[in-house]
Amino acid sequence: RDTFGAMTGLYGAIQPADSVSLSTRTHGAVFNLEYSPDGSVLTVACEQTEVLLFDPISSKHIKTLSEAHEDCVNNIRFLDNRLFATCSDDTTIALWDLRKLNTKVCTLHGHTSWVKNIEYDTNTRLLVTSGFDGNVIIWDTNRCTEDGCPHKKFFHTRFLMRMRLTPDCSKMLISTSSGYLLILHDLDLNKSLEVGSYPILRARRTTSSSDITSSGSSGPRAVGSPCHQNNSGPPSEKTLSRPSQREGGSPRNSLEVLTPEVPGERDRGNCITSLQLHPKGWATLLRCSSNTDDQEWTCVYEFQEGAPVRPVSPRCSLRLTHCIEEANVGRGYIKELCFSPDGRMISSPHGFGIRLLGFDAHCSELVDCLPREASPLREIRSLYSHNDVVLTTKFSPTHCQIASGCLSGRVSLYQPKF
Repeated sequence: RDTFGAMTGLYGAIQPADSVSLSTRTHGAVFNLEYSPDGSVLTVACEQTEVLLFDPISSKHIKTLSEAHEDCVNNIRFLDNRLFATCSDDTTIALWDLRKLNTKVCTLHGHTSWVKNIEYDTNTRLLVTSGFDGNVIIWDTNRCTEDGCPHKKFFHTRFLMRMRLTPDCSKMLISTSSGYLLILHDLDLNKSLEVGSYPILRARRTTSSSDITSSGSSGPRAVGSPCHQNNSGPPSEKTLSRPSQREGGSPRNSLEVLTPEVPGERDRGNCITSLQLHPKGWATLLRCSSNTDDQEWTCVYEFQEGAPVRPVSPRCSLRLTHCIEEANVGRGYIKELCFSPDGRMISSPHGFGIRLLGFDAHCSELVDCLPREASPLREIRSLYSHNDVVLTTKFSPTHCQIASGCLSGRVSLYQPKF
């Protein structure tokens, strides 16, 4: 806890340290930022086909991949300290090696629409991507050649926005523009999921513990469900209770469909635009906007482990613990927020800057300050150094540093000043 106190003091002293002004005429808005695992390289995904690389300590420009893709670069993911992947609106994923940036390692074809995010399972070396075609695709990087990697479609859902894996790769979370959150439990990436091939566990809304308990008597909801179904209607009770549950555990790839509670939204519906996971797998972090586009919220939901009371009863494995209303500027653009490496703080785009948010005023661990009812996130510090709407922010994994990027193409770095 002495270390936690020291880190809180460091982040409390954080200030804009240096900025790199990027020409909007060349590369446009900054959509994503990603540090290498050792913190030695900061990569920037840009609107106009480019990827930029910086030394985050010296703020020196390393390299510009001027034609990384043929359309917007949306997301960057490091596989290790030298290999990273990028995805784009040109429907492709590219693999790169920091030791040889003049050419791509390979280009991956498989999606039919904009590819929006990339995940990686370090244990199996499987790359997982999702796009606006509604597909989640698995790529086997163990058998990668210049022509690409073997791949297969793993899952499909309508209105897909973002997909994430928990740190231990035991769950996959998928957010949708229709306000649903899908959770695949006890994940097995080696098995493709066709319609009706997975047990379905559904819950109506993540409200409170009493609501979660009482929802067990309600049947599965079919109307408006984002899961890709055939014309025969909702899954039957026989499907829900298929004998695939292992002794003492939940079925592999069992699907849970949730409608997370969003304060202020009530019954107007919402779109889950951004989705992140706590670095220790304790919670999920969502950025939601109302369908009327007049409210934006950042919400934290705690994972509640355990199987449902009855095999066919709906489960609800998420509980809203903290939330805060956002600035609601830059409508139509997705704002990517993130946890700090230790999971005790959140960096969130807020207007022309970012806010550092904590679960309490002391930046305690989430497990040490879980409230009985949903509580406001505490604003630790606000940092403003942009002249346009901030779209993305990222903590360094190794240094006390934060990066942010905005709509006009500027990247700002923040670190302690005393």
